[in-house]
Amino acid sequence: MKNILKYTFALLAIGFVSCEPEFDSPVTDDGFYTSGTANLSKYVSVGNSLTAGYADGALYITGQKNSYPNIMAQQFAFAGGGEFYQPLMNDNIGGLLLGGAQIAENRLVLAVDANGNPGPVRLEGTPTTDVSNKLSGSFNNMGVPGAKSFHLVAPGYGNVAGVPTGAANPYFARFASSESATVIGDAAAQNPTFFSLWIGNNDILSYATSGGVGVDQTGNLDPSTYGSNDITDPNVFASVYSQMVDALTAGGAKGVLINIPEVTSIPFFTTVPFAPLSPLNPDFGPQIPALNAQYALLNQAFAYLGVPERSIQFSMSGPSAVVVQDESLVDISAQLTQVLIGGGLDVPTATIFGLQYGQARQATSSDLLVLTSSSVIGTLNSDRLAQLIAMGVPQEQAAQLSVNGITYPMQDQWVLIPAEQQSISTAAASYNATIETLAGAKGLAFVDARAALARVANGGIAYDGGVLTSQFVTGGAFSLDGVHPTPRGYAYTANLIIRAINETYDATIPTVHIGNYATVTLANN
Repeated sequence: MKNILKYTFALLAIGFVSCEPEFDSPVTDDGFYTSGTANLSKYVSVGNSLTAGYADGALYITGQKNSYPNIMAQQFAFAGGGEFYQPLMNDNIGGLLLGGAQIAENRLVLAVDANGNPGPVRLEGTPTTDVSNKLSGSFNNMGVPGAKSFHLVAPGYGNVAGVPTGAANPYFARFASSESATVIGDAAAQNPTFFSLWIGNNDILSYATSGGVGVDQTGNLDPSTYGSNDITDPNVFASVYSQMVDALTAGGAKGVLINIPEVTSIPFFTTVPFAPLSPLNPDFGPQIPALNAQYALLNQAFAYLGVPERSIQFSMSGPSAVVVQDESLVDISAQLTQVLIGGGLDVPTATIFGLQYGQARQATSSDLLVLTSSSVIGTLNSDRLAQLIAMGVPQEQAAQLSVNGITYPMQDQWVLIPAEQQSISTAAASYNATIETLAGAKGLAFVDARAALARVANGGIAYDGGVLTSQFVTGGAFSLDGVHPTPRGYAYTANLIIRAINETYDATIPTVHIGNYATVTLANN
């Protein structure tokens, strides 16, 4: 069965803008803009990929120049702000090299395929940024893509020798002051007069984008035992976050703390519908009667076992939900096998069905399919095909039982079930309580990014010339990876932070017109 899921986007709705930013309020007199009680002469930003300007699945020069700290620094310059240096990549291709071998993918651009359907593709070309070519000097933008909270206080996180094993971060390795340096140590060593700190997204985001394949480590206070896709224990987060704020304020610096948005409201989780299977699709519709007949005996077994809600049925008149694996369900594989045998299935087939559907059900509106599942739904799962053939199943029958989301349940990495979403939400709420409490205790500005993203996701934010929404590709807020903002989205973020600074420190720093910043990039542009 071919990939039966297709998306089309209205290209005319996309704002392809690339021009110089303008201010919401023009400069009229010297001294019109002030820093209030803040001192902006030495601004240092600390965080992860969001701080670095990461977009379109990569870090590249244009993205860095449109990072929210760089936008803010440009505005700070009107109120006494100083120079702002970033560890710029060597090109706009994105991607990374280590000793000449590519270790990170190129950026995404929007291209139109042979059928006229636009979609993200990797930009062709060889990147020129090699991690082993270390940069000298100090940098105001200390955003490190991929960093979790506890990484920022970990010695050796910028050790080039640790990059191949995952013990160190390739982006920090480029500009760490030494092989044993910490991110927060290098930031504090610059003696900032003002700082921004936005960290914690990755402490839950990697769990979410992996479909929840990691572990919720709540209760485990040893982050050295965590996997890359695990949720950070809230007490670990609170401890290291407090350390970082203490380090950044030790010299009397003022600053701004930014909380964690609801990660499941970003396009990576809201673009692929739970019911994408259309009877009008010629690769799926004609097969519905046979599929429903195949599931009839299984559905009878579900009903007999008292779990009729697990029944699988495809509609001939409307869209149908994909079949998913739900590890939170009681595994009834053994019981299901026995009931199917009693219903007339041979033992080998009943065993396969029991194992394959023991924790299966159709998706509901409460499930979130990840963006990358769009290229998998309706395609043949070659690994499952090989497994079934190895079990003695004839190839044709094995193929029929190996279609992702239709006969073979979408596995954990493709869907966030409600239980996984709850783990994410619980951790984020705890992180945010820590952030807001520390902001109040230290007298720092605070930005509720969670509420701000909710406004973008729920109706959008109006600006001169349009509305900024979280719609994938066309909404303007998010880049082609479905996770990180576009330059326009980063400009919106910068304005949020500037307004919080103005309110907290009685400053009058100008904001920018977000409509003058670009959104997604077409291939060959």
